[in-house]
Amino acid sequence: MESINRSAIELVDEALDFADELGIAATELDCGATVIDFGVGVDGGIEAGLMLADIQTAGLATTYTQMERINGAPIPYIELTTDHPGVALLCSQKAGWELDLDDFDGLGSGPARALVGKETDFERVGYYDEFDFAVLAVESIDLPNDRIAEYVAETAGVEPSSLFLPTYAAGSMAGSVSMAARAAELAVFRLAELGYPPTEVLSATGRAPVAPVSYNESVAMGRTNDALAYGGEVYLQVREESTVFEDVPSSAREEYGVPFEQIFEDAGWDFYEVPESVFAPAKATIDVVDGDTYVVGETDEELLADSFGLQ
Repeated sequence: MESINRSAIELVDEALDFADELGIAATELDCGATVIDFGVGVDGGIEAGLMLADIQTAGLATTYTQMERINGAPIPYIELTTDHPGVALLCSQKAGWELDLDDFDGLGSGPARALVGKETDFERVGYYDEFDFAVLAVESIDLPNDRIAEYVAETAGVEPSSLFLPTYAAGSMAGSVSMAARAAELAVFRLAELGYPPTEVLSATGRAPVAPVSYNESVAMGRTNDALAYGGEVYLQVREESTVFEDVPSSAREEYGVPFEQIFEDAGWDFYEVPESVFAPAKATIDVVDGDTYVVGETDEELLADSFGLQ
């Protein structure tokens, strides 16, 4: 497979060419790295969020919007499909890089993680990347500075001038859109954590509602995760039968029914102190090739309506 950082760079170039239309803004740091603001100091929008999701999956997935209803209210949903779930979702899209340096607090997702390759996901999938450029999408309320960029570049093994950092806050439209695009990723990750090889997942489609934007990051984190855990729906095509399928959806966990704002508060707002099992879609259809098809989990429109503040 071609370098996923190469593919992502092509998307970054496209985003920069249409920066005005997307409502994003690029800044070159003193070290030479390029920070692209998708939703920290700019408003961005749904199209910016779709572009961000494409960059996070390195162009190996198709994303689009559709209109659905939650308790009768029209709400946009994001749907994502990929025939490369292991690489696109676990080795690229997953937010697996914690950026906690000095006073900066952020989460990194995107193909730059594959240049480092230290997470368990890369061993499970058997994919590692080598390329002279790196793209790391950063979720943070602050734009990365030279210290952060130099650290990421050094860790990824590239020059700072070859690093691109699309950045967004959870409390932004791009943040809500890109989070809604993660339903399939959570299902594949949950399967992997349960011992099912991600290489046995042939294709994945997921969708979830776009959470209303809140500039309160605590509220935004709660809403965007509720969108997945109580509104996310996934279809997976897999090769082999397994006894773990029923444990994939969020309803299989003890915390089911608890809004994520409460879950994060109980964890002291430390993302990595939250049990990984809570990050799962609400409902999944798992289709075994030439075998049975399993439908597990359920959505909860009432909890979503309350979380989203629908009146």
